[in-house]
Amino acid sequence: MTVILLNLIAFALLLAVLVKLHKQQKSLSTRVFTGLGLGVAFGAALQALYGADGTVTRETIGYINIVGSGYVSLLKMIIMPLITVSIIGAILKMKDSGSLGKVSSLNIGILLATTAASALIGVFVSSLFGLSAQDIVQGAQEMARGAALEERLGTVENLSLADMVISFFPQNPFADLAGSRPTSTIAVVIFSALVGIAGVTLSRTQPELGERFERFMDVAQALVRTLVRMIIGLTPYGVLALMIKVIAGSNVSEILQLANFVVASYVGLGAILVMHLILIGLVGMSPAQYLKKILPVLTFAFTSRSSAATIPLNIDSQMKNLGNDPASANFSASFGATMGQNGCAGLYPAMLAVMIAPTIGINPLDPGFIATLVAIVTVSSFGIAGVGGGATFAALIVLSALDMPVALAGLLISIEPLIDMGRTAINVSGSMTAGTLTSRLTGGQDKTIFEHHEVVKQDTANA
Repeated sequence: MTVILLNLIAFALLLAVLVKLHKQQKSLSTRVFTGLGLGVAFGAALQALYGADGTVTRETIGYINIVGSGYVSLLKMIIMPLITVSIIGAILKMKDSGSLGKVSSLNIGILLATTAASALIGVFVSSLFGLSAQDIVQGAQEMARGAALEERLGTVENLSLADMVISFFPQNPFADLAGSRPTSTIAVVIFSALVGIAGVTLSRTQPELGERFERFMDVAQALVRTLVRMIIGLTPYGVLALMIKVIAGSNVSEILQLANFVVASYVGLGAILVMHLILIGLVGMSPAQYLKKILPVLTFAFTSRSSAATIPLNIDSQMKNLGNDPASANFSASFGATMGQNGCAGLYPAMLAVMIAPTIGINPLDPGFIATLVAIVTVSSFGIAGVGGGATFAALIVLSALDMPVALAGLLISIEPLIDMGRTAINVSGSMTAGTLTSRLTGGQDKTIFEHHEVVKQDTANA
């Protein structure tokens, strides 16, 4: 117990370093990356001293995780209120349902197009690295995971595309605001959009009541955004704790056994990020400046492994750092957390399919197979939220549609957390890219916010 106490004292000192940086008014980006670096160093030290599976490591992480999980819970707490007030407020200011349709359709179209491109990247990197499921040894843990996936396959096979789309519609808005379903986020987006349209109609038919409703929403937006900024100010501490947990609990030997797949995955994820930056450059924005402004958000997504928990930071950064309009920012962040995920629903299932194909006599480079794979990946990515479970369910849907053995998806269980970190960051990058492209193409972006470094730095320093 004494050793654990000493470890927690050391952790408290690291938190004190971040507090000092905050008092010195260092930018949020500086504090986030400092927390990331300190977390890597302290996590590695814990593993080196006590081992990844050691009692001291597990108990220390248990206490440190209070900070990490607590921060993630606070972010999840504000997701639904933020989406609701932001989308309603954005529509009231837009006063044009036609523009709303254009914004939402553009966001969805970009998300699906980049997911299709991500699947092609998955095919390419798998072939480049010569990945094959035949080269992976099945242990007891992998076999148990494979059996569990086969049991859950029945749920996925019985879920049609029509069922997925139906699940997006709100049935009980209060239940969806509480996040009771995997598709609650999209349902809340739809509910909020309908309330916003009703508010616009009210302003036209009963101007006095409409004005009161707009004033109420202005207050609600100001209150929720203040709460968001308060919680986002805790990001460096959350990143520190989450990174310690990831590094200290990683099994180095298992990672080395599957190093080829890990490297291939990150090469593919890097290629997708480059694709996002190229798209940003094509609309006249500086890719380097864009990347610098979204890095803190991607860092949190990387450490938390949660696209949903990143929604508040995603929306805030799009509006405050990139100058995107509220509608584009909210729709892209919300849709991007539940459909068209470039990493989880695009790259990963395609890589698994290419790895498994030779084991059942299929040439993974056959043009017909690639076209079919990309089409299935794109369509299935639209409904991942309908079954819940992220990359695993994306893989189940794709592999079952191709009549491939889904149990082989369990072979990578030992490195799942490591590659899931990168996948989540790319999911969020894809949603921010969709929001930025949409805002730019529809003329909603405030270019002065994106172009002025000083204003942004001062803003984030006070977070």
